[in-house]
Amino acid sequence: MTRFFDLDAANDALPEVRGILTRLADERQELIRLRDEVLERQSAVEAAAEATAGGSGTASSRRADAEVAELRRLRLRMQGVIDQMQAGVARIDELGITLRDIETGLIDFPALVTGRQVWLCWRLGEDDVAWWHELTTGVAGRRSLAELE
Repeated sequence: MTRFFDLDAANDALPEVRGILTRLADERQELIRLRDEVLERQSAVEAAAEATAGGSGTASSRRADAEVAELRRLRLRMQGVIDQMQAGVARIDELGITLRDIETGLIDFPALVTGRQVWLCWRLGEDDVAWWHELTTGVAGRRSLAELE
């Protein structure tokens, strides 16, 4: 069953949500950095494997082993970051809030206004919930709460 928020409940949730979204944004950046590093390391692993296959000897083999070990470490770190992000997203979901965009920290709170379902809309960096939109319009249709009838 959907939990509906009034404006006070949505604003009361913001301190926890703000912390989660800030961590998610940081974790997203870390994941991008790790992905780029994995791609670079993968190229180094392939080059080391070619050198080893070319008969360059034990030093090349040790270098290839070291590159593979580093690649494995980076992938494990990536999985750790993914796990942290999934926990943050799950917590937002547990609160009954819909996460729209990690990069901008955009979320929607389901609300009922005179029996009509709408979204109360908030983005990381805003002080309070001050926007809403219809279920079908998305963030492009955000309107001031002053316009909500």
